[in-house]
Amino acid sequence: MSIQIVIELSDQQGVQAVVQALETYQTRLRAGIARTRDRLRAFEQQHGVTTAAFLRDLTAEDLPGGDLAYVEWAGEARLLAGLETELHELEYARVQLP
Repeated sequence: MSIQIVIELSDQQGVQAVVQALETYQTRLRAGIARTRDRLRAFEQQHGVTTAAFLRDLTAEDLPGGDLAYVEWAGEARLLAGLETELHELEYARVQLP
């Protein structure tokens, strides 16, 4: 299902500003994804298990850092999922000029 939005602007410069803002946000999302993947990789190396296995099989009691380590790792995993979803939606966006 596709959803359309309409943005009315007073001139062509406004169009360029909106397109540039979308591109800049995508760049920031990609950087955030890269940083989050790095942090997840660090957790995986530290604990010797993939993030998928961690989320599926482990509890806070299984980690040396206990609740804090669990919450940080799970939070990073959720953050990555959200960032990737946002980026996918923006990459799907199309600008159509009359």
